Amino acid sequence: MITCLRNTEAGLITLDKPIDGCWMNLVNPDTQEIASVCREYHIPEDYLTYPLDIDERPRTENDNGTILIVLRVPVFQGEHADIPYATVPIGIVMTERVIITVYKAENTVIPELAAGRIRGLSTAKKNRFVLHLLLAAANKYLAYLREINRKVDALEDRLQASLKNKEVLELLKYQKSLTLFTTALKSNELMIGRLQKSHLFNKYEEDQDLLEDVLTELGQAIEMTNISSGILSQMMDAFASIISNNLNVVMKFLASITIILSLPTVIASIYGMNIKLPLMELEHSFVIIMGITLVVTFSVVMLFLRRDWL
Repeated sequence: MITCLRNTEAGLITLDKPIDGCWMNLVNPDTQEIASVCREYHIPEDYLTYPLDIDERPRTENDNGTILIVLRVPVFQGEHADIPYATVPIGIVMTERVIITVYKAENTVIPELAAGRIRGLSTAKKNRFVLHLLLAAANKYLAYLREINRKVDALEDRLQASLKNKEVLELLKYQKSLTLFTTALKSNELMIGRLQKSHLFNKYEEDQDLLEDVLTELGQAIEMTNISSGILSQMMDAFASIISNNLNVVMKFLASITIILSLPTVIASIYGMNIKLPLMELEHSFVIIMGITLVVTFSVVMLFLRRDWL
């Protein structure tokens, strides 16, 4: 699907057909759409097919003034997904006439740009448009990282009294997400570093300031991801020990109860034999035996309590 947008005084508007200075957004385009765009704007076909590979890594290429930028942006796949938060590639193609974004997997970064939520976004100023997109992607990483931290905190409260592995497995899912974030953020940082060395954004001072903002937010996201990943890794090790300790406490309690309950059973079994036993001739033998049983049982209970076995 191809959508063409252009900014006006009223904000971004959707066009019926592309014009110079517009933004073309290609969402999972088919071969016919790719061929028509490549033919119209003299773009190498690889520039539009590379970002459709879900495993494509961030990088940049330049072919006779047509620039390809591939970056990875975060996506939320759902609470019950094996990896709740993942990353997907987005391609940005800068030509003399238009700027093109292309991607396969759904994400929230591009729709937020298309909704006009970014102030100062201009489809005609291609370099600044790219910087706004990079900044939006970095901010989205930070937003998702805050969500991950909140969900991990909620799991931490549940883990303190847990005897099962469910919560630890939940933490493992978020650990996978943080690993994907770390890899994507570092790759994005290297890609932006190459763009910075190419002096692509050095023409205007506003672009340089915006690039500094992008690098600052990206650095903050990388640092926050590293800290969260380290804390989560240590937390998983700690709570694995806590779960094991909670299970040991339960087993200790059950073992103590078993021993206590076995004492009356042993005495009753002995006096259930058809042989001559002590106290059989006494009139109140039953009461005496029950008393002895209670005393022995109570003494064992007190011993277990004093040694913290119960």
